[in-house]
Amino acid sequence: MPATTDYLLDRRRLRRKLGWWRMAAIATAGVAGLIAVSRISGADSPDKLTPHVARLSLQGLITGDKDTIDLVKKIGESNQAKAVLLAIDSPGGTTTGAEKLYDELRRLNEKKPVVAVVGTLAASGAYIAALAADTIVAENNSIVGSIGVLFQYPNFYKLLDSVGVKVEEIKSSPLKASPNGFEPTSDAAKAAIASLVADSYNWFKNLVKERRHLDDAELAKVADGRVFTAHMGLPLKLVDAIGGEREAMAWLEANKKIGKDLPIRDWKKKSSLESLGFVESAAVAARVAGLETAAGALERAATAERRATLDGLLAIWQGFDAP
Repeated sequence: MPATTDYLLDRRRLRRKLGWWRMAAIATAGVAGLIAVSRISGADSPDKLTPHVARLSLQGLITGDKDTIDLVKKIGESNQAKAVLLAIDSPGGTTTGAEKLYDELRRLNEKKPVVAVVGTLAASGAYIAALAADTIVAENNSIVGSIGVLFQYPNFYKLLDSVGVKVEEIKSSPLKASPNGFEPTSDAAKAAIASLVADSYNWFKNLVKERRHLDDAELAKVADGRVFTAHMGLPLKLVDAIGGEREAMAWLEANKKIGKDLPIRDWKKKSSLESLGFVESAAVAARVAGLETAAGALERAATAERRATLDGLLAIWQGFDAP
């Protein structure tokens, strides 16, 4: 009898072990299946495998970086993202970067409705991004506009002259590498740069005119480089409605038959400390450590650092870092 009892107990223990491993195998297979489906569908997490409205946030300087462009493409490829809330809080960036982002957002808009929802700021290049949407919603005191193009370069030849330093150069023609900070800027160099700015400015104005359905007189009122509150911009046709995501969802329901009960899911770029600069990494570490004041100062320094490295023509509002 004892031998038989031990045998039965061993059998019971074995069944329990097998049952546990069977459940573990099923769970593992389920997780693997979700990951596979996520990759096939372009979603970055299981919560995006059901119908939803995608929230795409545009913050900081706009450069048309590959990660942002790829994220826009992924949303366009998703079968479950039924519409897009383009949450904008940016002073702009490079003109070419804003153009690249605008073009990709227009391709996204061909596949699904897009509503731009402005937070604090959508100026210059960020306003170019907003123009890609079906409609623009902003809070009363949101800042919009800054329709214009900027080219800046430092000139320190007087400083060099005062310390007795002169930069010698040999170049193929007078406008090669002009302007530069080592010599007074010639009238010819200023005219050449002005022609670049004018050409990009005309492109920007024509984009605003086309997308916001403005006539020449209406365009002239908003295209002198100034910024407007959304309350001011509403009668000027720079925005379509005052409000936030609630009003954006109501617009989608009324105009695109998108149910307002659909959940809103954030689509974000993959990020790691390896992709950050030293100052940005320090800001992340400070925030993790709970040093909010230090983190804020480091983040402002990182923004200034990125701004200083922007190349080419800029579509950016210069007042964005004012206190």
